[in-house]
Amino acid sequence: MKEALLIFAKNPEAGKVKTRLAATIGNEAALTVYKQLLSHTASTTTNLQIDKFVFYSNYITQQDLWSDKQFFKFAQEGNDLGERMKNAFTAIFHKEYKKMVIIGTDCPELHTDILLDAFKSLDSHDVVIGPAMDGGYYLLGMKQLHSSLFENIKWSTNSVFEDTRIICANLGLNYFLLPILRDIDREEDLKYFKIEYNV
Repeated sequence: MKEALLIFAKNPEAGKVKTRLAATIGNEAALTVYKQLLSHTASTTTNLQIDKFVFYSNYITQQDLWSDKQFFKFAQEGNDLGERMKNAFTAIFHKEYKKMVIIGTDCPELHTDILLDAFKSLDSHDVVIGPAMDGGYYLLGMKQLHSSLFENIKWSTNSVFEDTRIICANLGLNYFLLPILRDIDREEDLKYFKIEYNV
């Protein structure tokens, strides 16, 4: 069964990543944090024996930490996060994959076993969700495209997970919940992780 992991990554540029974090620690320090998050996500996913697709926020970069031999590379398309994710799922489902999981690059607690559990859960569930402690989610997976999961949601708010859960219920989709993890969006999140950011 063809499986695909989609990774949404922002191009690492000062002033354009971790903006809520940058508001208190500065653009360069936030960029330093984000580069560490990118590195963690790359190392967590590189050895997974599935097809992996990196979707860059603005432009595709060759010869970066996402090995051209390990990752297929695309640019995100769409006006907001929901549209971008929906377009990414649509594009890869057209390649006849049967299980698909999407993650971001903000979660230092994400590890390989959780990703494997996400794909396994799709054997018996329509959707898998990885709830984040801030009310969002760090992972979403499905076996076929459910466009409603990307529509009429206020992204980057503490209601994203709950809204997604409600949409699943309304559509009659059974869903599997992964462990709740903490991601990094604000300065107070940094105290839980060993991340150096003084510049």
